[in-house]
Amino acid sequence: MPLPSEGTFRKSRISWLIATFFGIGHLQPGSGTWASAVTVACWCAAGPWIQPVWLLPVAIMASLAVTLIGILASTVVARESGKKDPGFVVIDEVAGQLIALIGVPLHWKYLLASFILFRSFDILKPFPLRRLEQLPRGTGIMLDDVGAGLYALVLLQLWLHFIAR
Repeated sequence: MPLPSEGTFRKSRISWLIATFFGIGHLQPGSGTWASAVTVACWCAAGPWIQPVWLLPVAIMASLAVTLIGILASTVVARESGKKDPGFVVIDEVAGQLIALIGVPLHWKYLLASFILFRSFDILKPFPLRRLEQLPRGTGIMLDDVGAGLYALVLLQLWLHFIAR
């Protein structure tokens, strides 16, 4: 079998780094929970460096960028690993958690609520999230977590605007 060209190898290595969120996907137990927790910690650390008026647009742009890049990276890693949805691919948790953090104040109780809601929806996969997993390649890997992030986002925003006043 011929060796991949150097350009192919580099692209593949970058895909693995992205898909495993720089190796966090190999942490056990609960690699997805680790990825979500690190995402919240990164957002919490980055938040004070972002002007308040820019928090919402940056959160949306980061979510979109991670989702699109994650689809590409997880497609490569799924193909190379021979697994439809490898457990060590956690970029989907990063995208979903970022979505759940959109518009959430940088306060520990809201960050914790975002984390708990996202992980709950990601694990339970209420309708129609489980069906999204059936989509091909990286799209299926990513979109069920994007959906879990959207569910968490909606509940958090309802809570913030109607209950937590």
